[in-house]
Amino acid sequence: MVALAASRRLLYLLLHAFVPQGPVLMALDDTIERRRGARIAAKGIYRDPVRSSHSHFVKASGLRWLCLMLVAPIPWARRCWALPFCSVLAPSERYYLDRKRRPNKLTDRARQLLWMVKRWLPERSIVVVADSSFAALNLLAAVREQLCVVARLRLDAALYDPPPARTPDTRGRPPLKGARQPTLKEVLASDTTLWRDATLSQWYGQANKTIEFATGTAVWYSATLPVVPLRWVLVRDPCNTFQGQAFLCTDLGARPEQILAWFIRRWQIEVTFEEARAHLGMETQRQWYAPAIARTPPALLGLYSIVTLAANAFLAGQTMPTRHAAWYAKDSLTFSDTIALVRRSLWAARIFCGSGQQADTIKIPSALFERLTETVCYGV
Repeated sequence: MVALAASRRLLYLLLHAFVPQGPVLMALDDTIERRRGARIAAKGIYRDPVRSSHSHFVKASGLRWLCLMLVAPIPWARRCWALPFCSVLAPSERYYLDRKRRPNKLTDRARQLLWMVKRWLPERSIVVVADSSFAALNLLAAVREQLCVVARLRLDAALYDPPPARTPDTRGRPPLKGARQPTLKEVLASDTTLWRDATLSQWYGQANKTIEFATGTAVWYSATLPVVPLRWVLVRDPCNTFQGQAFLCTDLGARPEQILAWFIRRWQIEVTFEEARAHLGMETQRQWYAPAIARTPPALLGLYSIVTLAANAFLAGQTMPTRHAAWYAKDSLTFSDTIALVRRSLWAARIFCGSGQQADTIKIPSALFERLTETVCYGV
C-alpha cells in the first residue's frame, strides 16, 4: 500500500508539472531485467526483445516488469519523455505453478493497473498506448468504457460489421456481429482501397514523414471472447521503407492522424528503459531477497521521474544548454544532461560544504574546478 501511495503521489506531481489539463497520454509496456540465480523465485525465461529479430530468437533469464509511464512534453527538452510512475513485477508461470496458483497473465495485471489509474484520475480523459502484446480482446473489453487504448493490430484480425438493428418481435439471442469484413492484409493489397496522405512531424526518428493511411470502423470478434468495437488505421509508406502496419483505437471518434501521433510517442518508453539501465543502475542489483527485488527496480524507474521533476524545479522556466561533442551533435537535451544538472545543483548546495566555520579553499583555478565538476557530473 505504501508503494501504491507513492506511485499515486508521483503521478500527481508529474501531472501538475507537465500536464495540468487536457487528455493524459500514458504508455504501457513490459521490460526484462536480466537476472540469474537459483534463489530468485520469480525469474523466468523470456524472449529478449533487444537481441532478437524476426528471424533470430534469443532467450534471456530474468524478471519481467510491467511499467506504466506518463508521456508528457518536457518544455526545456523540446520533446516528449516517458516518465515512469508505477511498475509491478509479473512473475513467470513457473512461479505460480510451484505455489499451486493460477498464473496471472500480463494482460490481467495490465487491466488492474489501468483500472487503478482511472480511479486515481476520475475526471481526466486517459489515452493508453501499448504494443501488440496488449491488443487482447479481454483487456480491451474490460477497460474501453473507462479509457481509450491505442495499440498495434494484427493484419489477419477477424473484423466484422456492427450487428444489424434488431427488428421487433424477433426471437433468440441478439447478434453480436454483422457481415465479415476483408482482413487488413487484403485491404493493404487491394487496388480499390482509398488511401489518404498525411505528413507526421515525427515517425520513429524521421521528421516530417509522409505516409498513406486508410481507416474504418469494425467489430473485432473471436469465439468465446468479448466483442470489441474499434477504429482501425492501416498505414503504408509510398517509398516502401517499411511494411504495412495496422493500429487500433477503442475510441471510434478519434481522428486517424491523432491515433498515429499518439502511438508514435510510445517509442519514448524504450528510450526510458535504456537510459534507466545506462544511468540509474537497472540490472546491476545483486539482491535475491523477494521484498528487496520487488521494491528496488520500481524505485529506480521512479527515480527517473524524480530527477526530471528536480531538473524542472531547478530550471524554473529557463532553458538548459545542450552539451555537444565534436563527434556527436545533439539537437535536444537527454537524460544524461538532466541528471548532470541535478547532480551539479545538489553538490553546490551548502549542505555539501566541507566546513561551516570558514570558507572552503580551492587550490586550483576556478575554471579548472568547474570543468572537473562538469566531467564528474556526466561521468558518474
